[in-house]
Amino acid sequence: MQWLSRFIYYKILGWKVVGNTNMSNNTIKKAVIIAAPHTSWIDFPLGILLRSVVGLKTNFVGKKELFAFPFGWIFRALGGAPIDRHTKENKVQAIANLFSDKEEFRMAMSPEGTRKKVEEWRTGFYYIAKTAKVPILMVTLDFGKKENKISEPFYPTDDKEADFKFMRSFFKDAVGKVPEYT
Repeated sequence: MQWLSRFIYYKILGWKVVGNTNMSNNTIKKAVIIAAPHTSWIDFPLGILLRSVVGLKTNFVGKKELFAFPFGWIFRALGGAPIDRHTKENKVQAIANLFSDKEEFRMAMSPEGTRKKVEEWRTGFYYIAKTAKVPILMVTLDFGKKENKISEPFYPTDDKEADFKFMRSFFKDAVGKVPEYT
């Protein structure tokens, strides 16, 4: 299956992977993966292709409505888990607990929390990584260059402002599928 993904990704779509590309040996067993800019539904299938191309098993959470009939079984098969965004449950703690329950777990998320343009990122991914004591891997969805740049593992510090400045700088030149939402 990986050869088909690579053929589609490299030859048909014309994309490339740069940066920390040596992940097929799965040395990073647990991480929060943030992918940005998230501006289109196309980002999801591109991410599914990318994980196959680099050989890295990843999981994701999505709003529970995505997991309803008729597509719910597909999202679950792809490693998804539904989350009810309207309950009072501490979602950060609940997702962080998934890391301690599993030997290998990589959670992919969008720091924007939506496909629309945002001025500030959501902070859940950051607190999940801190609570679970796992690194953050940053991945660009750069449609301008047709590339996914992957960072080295970044461990959040106790300086949230500096950490967000560092992470935002990683994505500063990336252009989303819908550039006006970038």
